Amino acid sequence: MIRERTHNGSPGFPMFFLFLAIFLAAVAGMVFSIRAGAIPLLFVSLFVLLAAVFCAAGLFLVNPNEGKVLQLFGEYVGTAREPGLRWANPLYMKRKVSMRTRNFETAKLKVNDHSGNPIEIASVVVWRIVDTAEALFNVDDAVNFVHVQSEAALRNLASHYAYVPEHEGELALSSHTSEVSGKLRGEIQERLAQAGVEVLEARISHLAYAPEIAAAMLQRQQASAVVAARSKIVEGAVGMVEHALEMLSEKQVVVLDDERRAAMVSNLLVVLCGDRHAQPVVNAGSLYH
Repeated sequence: MIRERTHNGSPGFPMFFLFLAIFLAAVAGMVFSIRAGAIPLLFVSLFVLLAAVFCAAGLFLVNPNEGKVLQLFGEYVGTAREPGLRWANPLYMKRKVSMRTRNFETAKLKVNDHSGNPIEIASVVVWRIVDTAEALFNVDDAVNFVHVQSEAALRNLASHYAYVPEHEGELALSSHTSEVSGKLRGEIQERLAQAGVEVLEARISHLAYAPEIAAAMLQRQQASAVVAARSKIVEGAVGMVEHALEMLSEKQVVVLDDERRAAMVSNLLVVLCGDRHAQPVVNAGSLYH
């Protein structure tokens, strides 16, 4: 695999003024030779003029966060990263490679999660090129390679995790966003290492059940929420009833036998666990009649 090596060439401004001076001198020599009729001097001045123009073609500009990959007849020479006007062999072919931070959002992919449920998922990937030689020579098109491999990594990740956790503490796409995003970034980085690309961030931007099962899964989630809420209500109601009976016994407000105790427990649970306000009934008689 080809690795990047630095080749910044020579500073551009001194070379520019040097070639400009040679160019002006060659022009002056041609004018002088024409007036004096010195044919040999004319040819020498013309040759020097063409040489100055040819050498000036080696000047090139390097922008910040950009690299110029230099090649000589197909052979990799090096990469110029130092910003500014530079000069290198005019025969070098100079190809620009941007090292600026870029981002893109994958298409909404339809995949099956770990539980086999069809889901829609998409992600945002932030990346940049850190090795210009690998990006240019190890893959055919670095940008397209990043897009394709990112989608492939996202598909693979979605198939290893469930949409919602089936067991307590289980990693899931919807409940452990940070952990899943970290694993997604690691998998994408592993796939793009050969292209000289660094993945700065990868996070899920869209996550939903597929339309054909969305309604059914929503009902399932609602049922789970209701069961969880009811369990919490029952747990609290039992504690309140227990506390009420303990206080009645401790302060000896009333002495209840087992049957009346069971009736009171039943009534209190109905009042505390009901989803509507209880309608009180005033007992006009005694406790037992």
